[in-house]
Amino acid sequence: MSSHHTLLITGGAGFIGSNFVLSAIAQGHRVVNLDALTYAGNLGNLSSIESNPNHIFVQGNINDRDLVERLLSEHHPSAIVHFAAESHVDRSIAGPEAFLKTNIDGTFTLLRAARAYYESLAPEARMGFRFLHVSTDEVYGTLAPEDPAFHEKTPYAPNSPYAASKAASDMLVRAWVHTYKLPALITNCSNNYGPFQFPEKLIPLMILNALAGKPLPVYGDGQQVRDWLFVTDHCTAISAVLENGQIGETYNVGGGNQRANLDVVNTVCALLDELRPDSPFVPHGQLITYVQDRPGHDRRYAIDARKIESELGWHAAESFETGLRKTVQWYLNHPDWLDNVTSGAYQQWVTKNYAARTEAATGDYAVAPVEAGAK
Repeated sequence: MSSHHTLLITGGAGFIGSNFVLSAIAQGHRVVNLDALTYAGNLGNLSSIESNPNHIFVQGNINDRDLVERLLSEHHPSAIVHFAAESHVDRSIAGPEAFLKTNIDGTFTLLRAARAYYESLAPEARMGFRFLHVSTDEVYGTLAPEDPAFHEKTPYAPNSPYAASKAASDMLVRAWVHTYKLPALITNCSNNYGPFQFPEKLIPLMILNALAGKPLPVYGDGQQVRDWLFVTDHCTAISAVLENGQIGETYNVGGGNQRANLDVVNTVCALLDELRPDSPFVPHGQLITYVQDRPGHDRRYAIDARKIESELGWHAAESFETGLRKTVQWYLNHPDWLDNVTSGAYQQWVTKNYAARTEAATGDYAVAPVEAGAK
């Protein structure tokens, strides 16, 4: 975004949201940051701007319509950037209710408040207002090995409660554009990774467990393929869509880095071997443990990002190799952050999620040390 704006950002203490908040503040924008601070929200992500007057943090829930309306009325944002979401597939399988409440009801609450706010603006302010809804490639379902990558016209076919809840929220945004003329846009991104990611997701979980000498749980045969996007590249894409995206349009954002999960894990292990050669667990690949696959696990995701590249001039700056090295180094440099987010409740959830799967793993997935390379 070229000029300075006031932005209402939901979920700005989470992984992607906090990276975007830091970027927005660095660009001189004023940020009103609404976050419920659930388990994955962490104000420690924003410690570098805790005294910055351009960052106004508000702890609260996006389902609190009165609060959302008050923030809009008080701060007069020129854009709402909606990151807030329950986002972990395994948690959605264990307890889908929270995903429906946050991802569907919460988006509905925001859209109602945004519509009323937009309609109250003067004509000039209306021209500049935007509602940007941040979504996921999982709404498109799964791909066979030779299928073309997801594009903006790919039919939705969500396969998990999480993906279904995000697909529903996308459809709500689309309806508010076409029915109420709300100037909204949607981005659907591939798998993000980078600093501040909560260690329930693959890459930080592998780093955390490897450093502690714990098993590195890999679902099934580990050949599920994902397209990996470094989080700062995602943030620049969102900025590009906010500034130049066409109202009502969807933009797919991907890193162009398709990797099998097992390759990701092996690459993490190789980087840890290099960067922590004195670790008692070298080679870290010996810790890989195959566990029972996730129910309904999608086999492959891939993003066709040609639309955002050609229309808005956005391109990912990081390759998977450069981004992953930066990510591993960041976690090695921030052990206090890891200690703070890995609470007893988090450890209990990890045990619950993976212990039974490990016990149920079949002989076909018996572990031998694997040599080279990824979610």
